[in-house]
Amino acid sequence: MFTNRRLTEAYKNARVEYFNENSKYIFFSDVHRGNGSMSDEFARNRNIYHHALNYYYKNGFTYVEAGDGDELLEYSDFKYTKNAHREIFDVIKDFFDEGRLIRLYGNHDLKLKNKKYVEENYYTNYDEYNEVFFDFLKGLKPIEALVLRNLETGQEILTVHGHQGDAPNDQFAFFTKLSIRYFWKFLHGFGIRNPSSPVKNVTKRHRIEKNFNKWIKKNKMALICGHTHRFKYPKSEDLPYFNSGCCVYPTIITCIELTEGQIQLVRWKIKVDSEGVLAIGRDVMRGPEPIESFDIR
Repeated sequence: MFTNRRLTEAYKNARVEYFNENSKYIFFSDVHRGNGSMSDEFARNRNIYHHALNYYYKNGFTYVEAGDGDELLEYSDFKYTKNAHREIFDVIKDFFDEGRLIRLYGNHDLKLKNKKYVEENYYTNYDEYNEVFFDFLKGLKPIEALVLRNLETGQEILTVHGHQGDAPNDQFAFFTKLSIRYFWKFLHGFGIRNPSSPVKNVTKRHRIEKNFNKWIKKNKMALICGHTHRFKYPKSEDLPYFNSGCCVYPTIITCIELTEGQIQLVRWKIKVDSEGVLAIGRDVMRGPEPIESFDIR
């Protein structure tokens, strides 16, 4: 019941973007950029993500970051994150400067709801070498939800982070935040997960996905989200629930591409050839299929 209400509220207040067969969108979520320390789960996949991000920038995609892009629960001082992953933020700024960045907030970067926090931390950055401040993502306006609406058919796709209705990470987020910042943060370096997260809790994850499917069936609309870290692409006869996965798997990152009227689930990973040469490769895991095939109105 609570998930239905929260998703409906998010839909009603969502930013609306119109798309057609020429549009290109890339959806990443749960990047969890940290401060570069041992507990920074993103650091191990930083090069893969950087390469993928450059690919999508050069190929004219709009970058939709569907929540938990920056790990603001564990690392409260964002300046260390900006400095730890400077080359990553350079590409993100390229997207932003060309009007091709849409930033959603999730439960781990919920601070982005606070306009003052965004202005103080995202509008400028500091060049330590030249000892000067410079414009960073000045004017950034993070949102909770995005609705993509097809110009020709009127089909709608709702994108949210996916914590909406997940009680410990939504209505009781304050208490979860304290436990992560002052306790679980220090255990991540040893591979121990917070039990309030759906990442390793199969029962909790299935319950969240079941509630998503109830909303999809009721509202007859496709949903793209993250949060659970489990990538998802609907099989035949399934309801149109897509999950972009995350960027903190041990060796891969996953994402959803919506391009030229087709949608697909994509994986990026480091591959080795017969000569022992390492290279970052892109694989299509599911799809592509016409986005219209997921119109259930």
